[in-house]
Amino acid sequence: MEPCFLSVTEASERIAARSLTATAYLESVLGRIAAVDGRVRAYITPMFEEARLAAAQADAEIAAGRRRGPLHGIPFAVKDNYHVAGVRTSGGSRLMLDHVADQTSTIVARLQAAGAILLGKLNTWEYGTGNGGVYFDLPFDVARNPWDLDRFTGGSSTGSGAAVAAGLAPFALGSDTGGSIRLPAAACGLMGLKPTYGRTSRAGCLPNCWSLDVTGALCWTVADSALVLNTIAGFDASDPASADRPVPDYRAGLRDGVRHMVIGLVTGMEEEPISPDILAGLEAARAALEAAGARIIDIALPEPLARYRQPAGLINQSESHSIHEADYRDRPELMGQALWEKMTSGSLVRAADYIAAQRMRRHLAEGTERLFSTCDLLLMPGAFRVAPRFDDAAGTMAFTRESAMNIASMTGHPAMSVVSGFDAAGMPLNIQLMGPYFEEARVLRAALVLEAALADRDRRPALMGGEGPAGTPVPADREARRTAIAAAVRAAGEALPRLPAKDDEPANCFRP
Repeated sequence: MEPCFLSVTEASERIAARSLTATAYLESVLGRIAAVDGRVRAYITPMFEEARLAAAQADAEIAAGRRRGPLHGIPFAVKDNYHVAGVRTSGGSRLMLDHVADQTSTIVARLQAAGAILLGKLNTWEYGTGNGGVYFDLPFDVARNPWDLDRFTGGSSTGSGAAVAAGLAPFALGSDTGGSIRLPAAACGLMGLKPTYGRTSRAGCLPNCWSLDVTGALCWTVADSALVLNTIAGFDASDPASADRPVPDYRAGLRDGVRHMVIGLVTGMEEEPISPDILAGLEAARAALEAAGARIIDIALPEPLARYRQPAGLINQSESHSIHEADYRDRPELMGQALWEKMTSGSLVRAADYIAAQRMRRHLAEGTERLFSTCDLLLMPGAFRVAPRFDDAAGTMAFTRESAMNIASMTGHPAMSVVSGFDAAGMPLNIQLMGPYFEEARVLRAALVLEAALADRDRRPALMGGEGPAGTPVPADREARRTAIAAAVRAAGEALPRLPAKDDEPANCFRP
């Protein structure tokens, strides 16, 4: 096996045993990038020469007996909404093409302090956000799914998903507001963990929606996810939402299995448009967990899935508009269609609807947390279909909007997209595991059982296809589109139930 296809855990063990150098590992990854990234389009700001210098330094330190830890000498890449001092942070947008960061985000700095080697910045939806459509109207070409280059990667961590799947980075950082780590992981056949809100620092990461944003990693294996989380998790005083709680060793007990665990299989999604292949993967996951000694019970969410989605959209749109208001007001012509539509939606959300959404969010968070008094984990679908083709405009929208990813985003619980097999066309399937607050270790234990039973981590993408498919058509008349958006936002606000308590203060929307 070429070193570029080693998992982080395997490469770390070889580097520790001196059977692989950081430089040799890096050059294998760079060779893979040179060979295939012209088709995959994962990288938008390479830092390859800086990486070579860092690898040489890592080799010297390790040879001198100063190995910093298991990530020393391991390359990684980051979604281009993470700041790195002295390097452009474009956010995938024309609005930031000249922006050079003067700080390095906390979790990038933690990885570099641990000896990990930054390869560069990866493709993303504009500002790491959007409306679910892929319009091919941004300054960088769209990242493509390595399993089939004519297919969607999932958003918004598009380059992160593509890079890890294609062997262009052993792991990559993404960010998750409504599924933007887990959706690309589902589309690209990866393990994507959204930690508990506050478990990882957001400081130095371009914000999308303050009360929903979570930082994290996309990895090839569950063990890699545990290894990376060990380094990036922890309190950061520069992030006002950071949780001041001890960080466990996520690798300790990882192989303890699920015997005697009670796992709640979420019911009530029968009316959702879930593909038979995804449901078959969910059934395979249930069987694998039962075979490993878990007890599976049926369990219902406190509210229908639609009730999680309604307030999520209002919160996300309005907070995003607040963040990017000046750009929307002063330079809207530079925005791609997806960002412009989201900013327009956010400008039309009434304050009363936003507050009602946050109140509903607390109700959902508390009700969902109560489920864990009867079970240890929740098992459910993640994405409801395999990654669609780019020329299926309705399919790319549906992949993003019609999923179960919003549940954990709204409640702040940890959740992980796990590979559950492959369909007849060779596209990866997924399921989702969700745990109580700060129980990422429990989620990882169950995910490892599923990985061993279902994921086939020896299977790699063939990079087939790649004919330059069209995306969602850009509407010709923005004013007409604004009228349609206004009607949709108004309807969403009116449909949101008002909780009765007048003294229910919305600022602390959940209390992990």
